[in-house]
Amino acid sequence: MKLFALTLVLAGLFLFACAKKVQKQNPFLKEYDTPFNTPPFDKIKKEHYLPALKEGINEQQEEIDDIARNPEPPTFENTIEAMDKGGSLLKRVKKILENMNAAMTDDTLQNIAKEAAPMLSEHKDNIMLNAELFKRVKAVNGNKDNLNLSTEQQMLLKKFYKDFVRGGAELDDGKKAELREINKLLSVYKIEFIENVLKENNAFELVIENKEDLTGLPEAVITRAAETAKERGHEGKWMFTLHKPSMIPFLQYSEKRDLREKIFTAYINRGNNNNEFDNKKRLVEMVNLRIKKAKLLGYKTHSHFILEENMAKEPEKVYDLLGKLWKPALAKAKEDAKTFRGMIKKEGNTFKLRPWDWWHYAEKLKKEKYDIDDKILKPYFKLENVIEGAFTVVNKLYGITFEERSDIPVYHPDVRVFEVKDTDGSHIGLFYTDFYVRESKNGGAWMDGYRKQSQDFTPLICNVCNFAKPTKNLPTLLSLDQVTTLYHELGHALHGLLSKCRYVTLSGTDVPRDFVELPSQIMENWATEPEVLRMYAKHYKTGELIPDELIEKINNASRFNQGFKATEYLAASFLDMNLHTLTEEQDFDPVAFENKALAKIGLTPEIISRYRSMYFVHIFSHGYSSGYYSYIWSEMLDADAFQAFKEAGLFDQKTAKAFRGNVLAGGGSDEPMTLYKRFRGREPTIDALLERKGFTL
Repeated sequence: MKLFALTLVLAGLFLFACAKKVQKQNPFLKEYDTPFNTPPFDKIKKEHYLPALKEGINEQQEEIDDIARNPEPPTFENTIEAMDKGGSLLKRVKKILENMNAAMTDDTLQNIAKEAAPMLSEHKDNIMLNAELFKRVKAVNGNKDNLNLSTEQQMLLKKFYKDFVRGGAELDDGKKAELREINKLLSVYKIEFIENVLKENNAFELVIENKEDLTGLPEAVITRAAETAKERGHEGKWMFTLHKPSMIPFLQYSEKRDLREKIFTAYINRGNNNNEFDNKKRLVEMVNLRIKKAKLLGYKTHSHFILEENMAKEPEKVYDLLGKLWKPALAKAKEDAKTFRGMIKKEGNTFKLRPWDWWHYAEKLKKEKYDIDDKILKPYFKLENVIEGAFTVVNKLYGITFEERSDIPVYHPDVRVFEVKDTDGSHIGLFYTDFYVRESKNGGAWMDGYRKQSQDFTPLICNVCNFAKPTKNLPTLLSLDQVTTLYHELGHALHGLLSKCRYVTLSGTDVPRDFVELPSQIMENWATEPEVLRMYAKHYKTGELIPDELIEKINNASRFNQGFKATEYLAASFLDMNLHTLTEEQDFDPVAFENKALAKIGLTPEIISRYRSMYFVHIFSHGYSSGYYSYIWSEMLDADAFQAFKEAGLFDQKTAKAFRGNVLAGGGSDEPMTLYKRFRGREPTIDALLERKGFTL
């Protein structure tokens, strides 16, 4: 018996030693031996994520237990500040997993994310539904008027208190159990939704064997299609995919209408092919779970629940803004549709204008009306020059510099890292860029971070895009839309980098959804200003600066196709709101629901909503549910804000200092309208936005 007991003890010691060895080998579970304490991507392996997440959950739970059971009376410091500082390991691992699952995903990483999702959901609920902890938070909140808190501290207290209430802290035990199950399911479903879209993206191939089927395509587009075909095992042919750097030029220039229809139809039917990647059932389940959750927490709809935290506050205000813009946008789009029908007839064709024709005839009309198209512009927008120009703009505005570092570990050879320094040379943070398209990357473009700014840490911010990779003989040349995308994401990055908040919970982009797009969208304005174009727009072959007549054409064409752009965007915003203002759970056909919603607003049949429900990842995976409207809300802010620069000077230092100090540095340290008014001196108006788009009410 003694021998058996000794054997058990030795076995236990052996297992403990093995566990300790594994722990030591896990880079997440020890201090990073890297510059600026950056993630050691060269050492992180997939098998490290789950153990590190579990350890992070356990560590934060211990911290929460210590706060909740503290025998001392609850104070701002021992309760609210303590929660803000907690969970550092979990936050670190979670952010890296989220970013890698978006930028470098595969089946293994997706399975890890799906396994982690319910664990993380349960852990969050364990915090939000902790009665002892909420009792302390509630006590601090009840005594807030006597605590002499700074504005930022008041905002932190308000955020934590509301998070607990909105997280179900005041529900009875039965409803808390219901809420846990809803949160668990939603956490998994959102990952599955975006996985299905990515797999649909990667499954489609338009392989062209006959050179005649390339009619109308620019040489650069043909070259890239040949490279893509070679990479996919179709050497000697040409291949186009649903990734936008491949699809959009094809829609713009291909004279083969049947092939335009094929690629466009594949794009808009992602998640709607009744196959293993179909999203219809999952979409309905998510909408109903959101309704159930909203009702459980005492809200009329999911939209009411979400908008309570945004500047808009209620669905009626969102619908009001969308409605004001819809009528002039649709009128403009219908004018263009009439013009395109005339062009089709003039060419001797009898077919009806369809959605896969719009990009094609818009490009032809732009060439005809303004003598300008992407074929003319792209040679002046070499990626490296655009990056240099954007950095120069930021330097002229805020005095900061970007110095590339080669000693920072990265997760892919395409990733570049820049150290960002202030006017006095002091370190601000690090900026990671990952610009090229690949199959392991989700579509679109985004900003995120591996570490948020706080009084204790400098930020690690990343921009991810999907630009075409350079070929052997051709650099990456951007369209004008892609140039503005780069500026847009850099604006988000500045929001994260230039944050000056004390608390990590409030720093950077942790602001209401309809305010977060202001820093990104205002940056787009500089991209096409004549003074700025002359800084960076150089012909990739000759180095010649973009000629003045081409700059004039860009500005003359700035309002071109605005009806289409606004209409397809607003249609998606209406669709989002309609889905999330449903008051009762129901079984519905997403396609029929969508058709009815778009018919109600009178969407012209030649235009498709920018996102159809089945691949609307913004609202089903990326946290924009009942929030897709925020881009136009923020565009109202950005048009009004940029007007201040136009009035004072494009690089006026007083205006730039006010914008940096109040908007970029402010994070969530005060109410967004308060921050805006400090910068602008008044509330925004819609006038500048209408003027920019050429709309009249």
